Amino acid sequence: MAAAPIGENEAESLAARARVWNRSRVVALRRGGWSDLRDMVPLDKSTPAGSLLVDRDLEALVGSAIRVRESAPPIQRVQISPASLDLRLGARAWRIRSGFLPGPGSVEARIDELSLGEIDLTRGAVLERGIPYLAAIEEELTLPADLRARFNPRSSTGRCDVFTRVLCSNHPRFDEAPPGYRGRLWIEIAPLSFPVRLARGDRLAQLRLARGHAALDADELRALHARSSLVHDARGSAEATIDDEGALALTVGLAGRDPAGWRAASHTEVVEFATEGAHDPADFFEPVHARNGRCILEPGSFYVFASRERLAIPPDHAAEMLPIDVGVGELRNNYAGFFDNGFGCGAAGEVRGTPAVLEVRAHDVPFLVEDGQPFCRLRYFRTNGRPDRLYGEGRSASYRNQDLTLARCFRGRTGE
Repeated sequence: MAAAPIGENEAESLAARARVWNRSRVVALRRGGWSDLRDMVPLDKSTPAGSLLVDRDLEALVGSAIRVRESAPPIQRVQISPASLDLRLGARAWRIRSGFLPGPGSVEARIDELSLGEIDLTRGAVLERGIPYLAAIEEELTLPADLRARFNPRSSTGRCDVFTRVLCSNHPRFDEAPPGYRGRLWIEIAPLSFPVRLARGDRLAQLRLARGHAALDADELRALHARSSLVHDARGSAEATIDDEGALALTVGLAGRDPAGWRAASHTEVVEFATEGAHDPADFFEPVHARNGRCILEPGSFYVFASRERLAIPPDHAAEMLPIDVGVGELRNNYAGFFDNGFGCGAAGEVRGTPAVLEVRAHDVPFLVEDGQPFCRLRYFRTNGRPDRLYGEGRSASYRNQDLTLARCFRGRTGE
């Protein structure tokens, strides 16, 4: 059943609390959509100089900095998480000859150059494995000069091994929009392990907005861990390995798990991406056993593992998995996953950490992986205070109790 738009009374309350400055107006939420108040309301001076915006800030920007394209349905509350907003596929996609970086040109011009045919996503369509596609996104941006955007795949996207990246016209980098960006958003999609059925409205990527420099440096991260433990083990708080660049190291947990991981099978049926519990995992994944706490990854294969550490994100912070670190081996580790405020903590701190799920692919040569081996790094960010609702609080949270958990379209999902 479709989620209801935000109600009028709640919208008025949100707008009054958020008071987000957007050039010469503040956004108010009204009647399930959004309209502009012409009053000039200044920015709340308590906003940190560098922070990610949280749910109430994002809700207040809908209709101004965050808009929907003409004829697109209004943004729904289900799209908004503690420090991010899910982006929806539009009605049109194109099979393209290759991926591309827009650079100084428009995405529309590249579609004309590279398209092999248009696809109607209104009733859904199957995207084939190993082929790149480009799709329009329902949301678009009109950012003020002090806000920039970052994008990353949602958890289920990575766990289905669907490679995505968001593009903006006239911008030479993937998965970001510069301060002041005004225009449409596009998403490149490449299913790498399975053919996948996608439709208009499916949410493959998410947006987060930042003002100033929100990332913690090494000293700030060590101080945060001293105040609120960021990693746990079976005995409680655990030592955190923090490098000089301000990133927290996570290791792979193979010992004590059977299976220790999952490897994508070959020549499978179509993944029904948007249907929860649609598939038996055994039809798409093979178990990986780690005898003596070690296993060998085959080149080109996609694997799902879990961290040995149990990760905790404090209520006033968020974190991002750094996508590639060549220093930890010949593999791609993770799909730049994002962890919202309160992940692994619970509303009152009752949860003592949750393992991070790691999606990896070995490259070039077979690669030995051992229990406790460094696998990836996490960067933490300040947020604009505590969100109105933490991860898993009053909203769907498919991976709240995860261990070695597959995407939501797989039944049982082994560990939730």
